[in-house]
Amino acid sequence: MCLSATVSFTASALLTAGGAAIIVKAVQSNWRYLPIGLMPLFAGIQQFTEGFVWVGVNGGDHATMVWGAMGFIFFTWFMWPFWIPFSVWVLEPPDSRRRPWFLAMTGMGLVLGLLLYIPHGFGTDWLVVTVNRDSLAYENSMLLDQFLPRWISYTLYVFLIIAPPALSRYRHMRHFAVTVAVVVILDVTLLRYAYISFFCLLAGLATIHLAWIILTNKCAEECPELFGHQSAPGRI
Repeated sequence: MCLSATVSFTASALLTAGGAAIIVKAVQSNWRYLPIGLMPLFAGIQQFTEGFVWVGVNGGDHATMVWGAMGFIFFTWFMWPFWIPFSVWVLEPPDSRRRPWFLAMTGMGLVLGLLLYIPHGFGTDWLVVTVNRDSLAYENSMLLDQFLPRWISYTLYVFLIIAPPALSRYRHMRHFAVTVAVVVILDVTLLRYAYISFFCLLAGLATIHLAWIILTNKCAEECPELFGHQSAPGRI
C-alpha cells in the first residue's frame, strides 16, 4: 500500500487471508469463479511486495527496493491486463458470441503486459521509486515510449481492464467494470502524484466486489444452467 510498510503488510495479510477463503468458496461454488477468486489473493501478494519497497526505501537497501518494486509492477503491468479479460472469458457461457473477443483481449493483454514489464528486468535504471507526499511514486521508463505516446499505452491498459467486464453477459460483472472505472477516475483526478501505488491500493479494495459476487453466486441469477447448485460441469 502507498502509505507505509506497516500498512502494506497489514493490507497484505487481510487480502491474502480473505483471498484464500474466497478461493475455497469459488471452488465449492463453481470452478468458473476461480480466476476472479484468485484476484484478492494476487492483490494481497502485490501489497506484500510493496511492503518490501518501503523496507528498502526506508533502510537505504537498494536491492530490497528493486526486488519489491519488480514484484509490485509484475502485477501492475503484467498480470492485470491479461488476467481480467481471461477471468471474464472463463465466466462467459460457452455459447456466448463474446467469448472470442474476450480471448482476443486476453492475448492483447498478455502482449502488452510483457512489453510493459519485461524490459524493467534488463536494467534497474528503468525503475525509479521515490517518496512523494508520504506515498511511493513509481517513475517508469517504458519500452513502448520509444514507439507510442505514453497516453496511448495507458489507454490500452485501461481498455483491457474495463472493457471485458463491461461487455460481460453478467450484470454484476458489468457493475464491477463501473467499480474499476471509478478507481481509475479517482486515481487520475486526485492521486496523480503516486498514481501507480494508489491505483493498486484502490484496485485491491475493488476486489471485495468480486468476493461479494462469488459469495452470493450472483452469476446464477442470469445463468442458472451453469451456476445453479444442480448444474453439471460444463465445457470451457
